[in-house]
Amino acid sequence: MSDVQHTGHRPGPRVPRAGLFLLVAVLGVVVLLAVLLVPRLLSERAYGQLSVPEGRRAAQIYADADRTLHVPAGTTAEAARTAHLDLPAEAKGNPEGYLFPATYPLRKDTTPASLLTYMVKTGRQRLAADGITDYRTVVIASIVQAEADRPADMGKVARVIDNRLARNMPLQMDSTINYALGRSTLRTTHADTRTDSPYNTYRFEGLPPTPIDNPGAQALKAAAAPTPGNWLYFVTVKPGDTRFTADYQEQLRNVREFNGAQENRAAAGPTG
Repeated sequence: MSDVQHTGHRPGPRVPRAGLFLLVAVLGVVVLLAVLLVPRLLSERAYGQLSVPEGRRAAQIYADADRTLHVPAGTTAEAARTAHLDLPAEAKGNPEGYLFPATYPLRKDTTPASLLTYMVKTGRQRLAADGITDYRTVVIASIVQAEADRPADMGKVARVIDNRLARNMPLQMDSTINYALGRSTLRTTHADTRTDSPYNTYRFEGLPPTPIDNPGAQALKAAAAPTPGNWLYFVTVKPGDTRFTADYQEQLRNVREFNGAQENRAAAGPTG
């Protein structure tokens, strides 16, 4: 029997000196990374984000970017003219239609030019992923985005556009006149239809020279693959009720119903 008295305590294994130094070094690196990265992450989060809704016009996006980036009004519009964005030749430097609707995170070093570059890059990538390379398709999609009351109607609206173009009929789209006049309204007057602008599709046949907004993925897909049909006309009589027809007399009846609904709404006044 040993003379050594057992106390019940068993000392743990000793950490070799080299291992101890390695552990301290690793912990030091972790602390250093936290010191460096956490303020950066918090800083980036503090700079916010820019959300671009579907159908937003370039001019509206420029104004939103100016406010979000805290730069003078007109700065982003000027950047769009000078940033040499990666656009198709047909766009002639105008990014309308290629500022893809999405939410874009902002960083401390984000500038109007870098933001526009990222947006156009995102748009080109999404178009390529869907097999859309034709500028014409983007122009049509922008009209679809502006005219369709709901996504379910987009394929039919695209088909009306294609059918009218195939018959050399003027598109007569109110949305293109709204773009020319820098407004958004459901009411188009006879005076409006005489507007001298290439975006006036009542006066000039064919498509407008550029997109009229920045369409989302559903409008782009509808423009690339319209719903089969012979429709030549449509009107949204009331929300959720868009009437499509190939018969002009039926279209006139639908338009009269639309006008009546508008007059009744105006007579009722604000609803609160």
